[in-house]
Amino acid sequence: MQGATEPTEMLLAPLEAESATDGHGEAAHEDLRVLGLLVFLVSESLMFGGLFATYLILRSEAGRWPPEGTEVELLLPTINTLILVSSSWVINKGNQAIKRDDLGGFRLWFGLTALMGAIFLAGQVYEYRTLGYGLTTNIFANCFYLMTGFHGLHVFIGLLLILGVLWRSGRPGHYGAAHHTGPEMAEIYWHFVDVIWVVLFSLIYLLSLLNGAS
Repeated sequence: MQGATEPTEMLLAPLEAESATDGHGEAAHEDLRVLGLLVFLVSESLMFGGLFATYLILRSEAGRWPPEGTEVELLLPTINTLILVSSSWVINKGNQAIKRDDLGGFRLWFGLTALMGAIFLAGQVYEYRTLGYGLTTNIFANCFYLMTGFHGLHVFIGLLLILGVLWRSGRPGHYGAAHHTGPEMAEIYWHFVDVIWVVLFSLIYLLSLLNGAS
């Protein structure tokens, strides 16, 4: 009988760890899920860092950047940037709400974040359709689509995470002041996506605009 109860205790251990508190009413993440996410994001940062470094090297060796016929537009990407950066503040409001056991507020803010993420992706698709050049036009176009597309993939994954958290919030008592690891992980991932985009926007759009002005 004792042997039969051991597997059950092992399965329940992570849930019991999440319900523990650190003295401030915050869930103690003893199951290391948040740490695992942070390690994953570090590895993703290295991948993006390699792309950024390659882009800068290619740009430094080119006579004209971007090459003629592959100019970038700034208006739509700037609007998209404002939407995505603002969504970091919105998702944080949702995480604060669930920590106060405000389930309605949590769903409102996370739902708004999902909408903003979807608008960002729609804007990116529209930009692709109206640029007038493709992936294989030249080295700049190749870098442009590779980096923005790879980032867009991460936005899409983040959108799925947010929608998944919203779906799971329909279970009674699933999220609350003592159980909010899921929303917190979704927020961390979304902040990562936003920071990467700010760097990418600066490298591709702003630097290209300065190059064109000079």
